[in-house]
Amino acid sequence: MKVAITGATGLIGTALVRALAERGDEVTALSRSPERAAESLGVEAVAWADPLSEPAPAGGLAGRDAVVHLAGEPIAQRWSGETKRAIRDSRELGTRNLVATLAALGDDARPGTLVSGSGTDRYGVRGDERLDEDAAVAEDDADFLAAVTIAWEREALEARRAGMRVVLSRTGVVLTESGGALAKMLPFFRLGVGGPVAGGDQYVSWIDLDDAVGALLFCLDTPAISGPVNVTAPEPVTNRELSSALGRVLHRPAFMPVPAFAIRALYGEMAEVVTSGRRVVPGRLLEHGYEYRRPDLEDALRNATGR
Repeated sequence: MKVAITGATGLIGTALVRALAERGDEVTALSRSPERAAESLGVEAVAWADPLSEPAPAGGLAGRDAVVHLAGEPIAQRWSGETKRAIRDSRELGTRNLVATLAALGDDARPGTLVSGSGTDRYGVRGDERLDEDAAVAEDDADFLAAVTIAWEREALEARRAGMRVVLSRTGVVLTESGGALAKMLPFFRLGVGGPVAGGDQYVSWIDLDDAVGALLFCLDTPAISGPVNVTAPEPVTNRELSSALGRVLHRPAFMPVPAFAIRALYGEMAEVVTSGRRVVPGRLLEHGYEYRRPDLEDALRNATGR
């Protein structure tokens, strides 16, 4: 299979490129820094200098079988007005400019599949309600990250007009010490001052990094899958359960509660990522027979931390 990837040097993108190459697929990375991407990834890289203001390069997309679109400004940073605009624009405008090029390609050159990133934030904050892909989704912009995913998915679905199969990978919290939520938790837990956040009752829809990549490969390889796909482990856990499991894996205490105001003081508005939650389950992946490598939380945490 010939696959073009945006966001190829990111957390999931790097692992996906490696997995595709290992199974013999041909990968093209679309990157702002193609020389650096080619050197670090060992694959062909094509320049896309400004995804926010110019169409994606046709030369990096024509003749490919599929596109995986993962590019976007990191969410795990302190939010300012400027940062929030960058987070939204990188997904909304970047996806719009990608789809514009895909639509303009001839039928014989256009990839047949677009797997576009999204997030479990699409469902809004829903307490302990189990949410599969048939659950109602947020439809307004009251929640910032829900609004981002609304815009992101809307732009990706435009590729259907060109006859493409579109998969929306609503990815949960990816467990890896290389980045994301776990990387921010680990320093506190290793010092023995970790514990449940903001009461600990909010759900964390987690997934092992290898399964996040495996799910994307499965979506590429399974023509029957389209539309939203929850890229999460089969059983979400509460923040309290995640904290306890991480403490056991690291052999550190994990009983020191972290109040919501302390998280807000540290991360500002971005604190909502960890103080609120949703209980998202992977209905589509299970329905189509995806086999998880690490469905158990402690096993996934041991893999993520090298323990």
